Amino acid sequence: MKRYSILSLALLSSAVFFTACKDNTSTEAKETQLPVAQELSTSILQELNPTYTISVPGEIKPYEQVALYAKVSGFIKHLYVDRGDYVKKGQLLAVLEAPELNQRALSDQSIQDKAYSDYLLAKQVHDRLVEASSTTGAVAQVELERAQSTMNSAKAAFESAKASTAQAKQLQDYLRIIAPFDGIITQRHLSSGSLVGTNSTPPIFEMAQNNQLRLTVSIPEKHAAAISSTTAATFSISAYPGEQFKAPLSRTSGVLNQHDRSLTLEFDIDNHTRKLQGGDYAQVKLNLQRKQPTLWIATKSILNTQSGNFVLTKNGDQLTRVPVELGVQLDTITEIFGSLTKTDVVVNKPTEDMKNAKK
Repeated sequence: MKRYSILSLALLSSAVFFTACKDNTSTEAKETQLPVAQELSTSILQELNPTYTISVPGEIKPYEQVALYAKVSGFIKHLYVDRGDYVKKGQLLAVLEAPELNQRALSDQSIQDKAYSDYLLAKQVHDRLVEASSTTGAVAQVELERAQSTMNSAKAAFESAKASTAQAKQLQDYLRIIAPFDGIITQRHLSSGSLVGTNSTPPIFEMAQNNQLRLTVSIPEKHAAAISSTTAATFSISAYPGEQFKAPLSRTSGVLNQHDRSLTLEFDIDNHTRKLQGGDYAQVKLNLQRKQPTLWIATKSILNTQSGNFVLTKNGDQLTRVPVELGVQLDTITEIFGSLTKTDVVVNKPTEDMKNAKK
């Protein structure tokens, strides 16, 4: 009986040993088994040229805006307009007083009159000698040449005096401050009796043209090629909530701003009703379209990493990581730029750990 018990115990130990070995063998097989490769979902690039809309801030400015200073030193004698007055081009706004300019004008006029008289006398003498020289030997050649020189000198003196007189009269004209264009007086800084014309004095008036305005917009560099001569702006301002205004494109800067890499656009606004005011900020919408088709891809097919944006192209079993720059995004697709063609096959939903992806 004792012998049978020992035999049973030995058989039981062997069974436990073989079972443990079998389990270890299964575990090792599971650990060394390679994952099964999955078939990648792919798609081809799309070549499209859609119309898209961007929204950018803009600023409404007066079409023309100027500060009016005194050209010459003097005192303000009369002011004919004030802030808020609408004026016409050429309208008299103020008159200055500078007695020394009037005295100078009178002095220069007197000098001009005397120079003119001297010129007339020299010319008469020259003409008489020329007439007398028709008789042989009546007038010496040297006398005729001296009379010619005297007349020329007198004429030059007269022309110089005439120029000085014109300059003095021009300075007198500066005593009258006139409007350079139709507009509104936005500021009046000085009062009657104020000394003007020195470097420290402020302008007498500030005025702006508000029957026509400029809408100025800066757009990012990536949209610059989508601007055309038919581009129009639809904009709104906080002063008229819910109301939309439109303006055609009038001009562009033509060169990108080196500070923020943007292109400046200007839209002329007809404001003859004076509904809008210069200085308002506007929210502007622009409908844009590229001049030629570009490549587009599903947004989910772009791999965004810390080192940049990429797409994975598939050629047989080979994956290649291609760096791209992003353009416009529309719904679920995004415009891309890079070393790609419309026949390339790209991986949908790429990940960083995809194998065999060459950079």
